Amino acid sequence: MGIRNFALHISILMIVLAAGCTQQYEVAEMRHFPLDSMEGVITRSGVELDREISSDGKGSLRVTALEPTVVRLFEVSDPGIDNATLTYKAKVRTKDMDGVVYLEMWCGFRGKGEFFSRNVQTPLTGTMDWTTEETLFFLYRGERPEYIKLNLVVNGKGTAWIDDIHLLKGPPK
Repeated sequence: MGIRNFALHISILMIVLAAGCTQQYEVAEMRHFPLDSMEGVITRSGVELDREISSDGKGSLRVTALEPTVVRLFEVSDPGIDNATLTYKAKVRTKDMDGVVYLEMWCGFRGKGEFFSRNVQTPLTGTMDWTTEETLFFLYRGERPEYIKLNLVVNGKGTAWIDDIHLLKGPPK
């Protein structure tokens, strides 16, 4: 066998080994909260279903904030995941917001407490049309949250809408 054939065989072997060791990951939807009703929404004060203003025409949750507030939207119990990237994604809109609005996700771990992820890099302020916002939480091997909380933070006063919430599971970091 010549040096060229040997190099070709080694190259093919490396490609086969790399393909066998590569794990394929897809982004999968864990939960979808369309916000076409108040079903499952935790915070009930200062929020209401808005059928007129919606990103999908079916309704959204309108938040009227007279002061800074955290709107607890949904809690997912026992999600049964680890070694993944969680993405909390939603459509958000604001009107006359004196302050900022952003997404917040909390993961609770048995014996370790709660940890959060916030999308403070691209908060909404003033009057903004529908914008897709998201925040990520990285779970490493063996890190299994007991629950995941999805919130909307209004750090100021004004009106905000949230619609079409998705909790996604993607490949680990």
